[in-house]
Amino acid sequence: MEITEIRVRPMREREGRLKAYVTLTFDNEFAIRDVKVIDGKRGLFVAMPSRKVREKCPECGFENEIRSKFCNRCGKEIPPVPAATESEAASKSEHRDLAHPITSQCREYIQEKVLEAYEAEISRSEPVS
Repeated sequence: MEITEIRVRPMREREGRLKAYVTLTFDNEFAIRDVKVIDGKRGLFVAMPSRKVREKCPECGFENEIRSKFCNRCGKEIPPVPAATESEAASKSEHRDLAHPITSQCREYIQEKVLEAYEAEISRSEPVS
């Protein structure tokens, strides 16, 4: 598997932690959109596209954001997470990756290529003094 195209869309406001959105194309056949370049505590890193985890209302079945107190459709109170599983729930992320590398070798390959493309795009877009 080879990354055959990387499209970098830097953020206009560069003060925040989110630095760019990236689209990756593998083998000219498969694309992943909304990969993010984020400035973390230990420098830039690549975050895979994700979505918010939801839980169903016991009354109407509508999927609400996790830890919601009331259903956004029917307004019924959503029972709190039982104390026994509260630590499990707190440790789970509110987001789940939609696509992600399985091996550390693949993750390193993607991160290296994306950060190279990001740095190249930033240096191209900066005005020359």
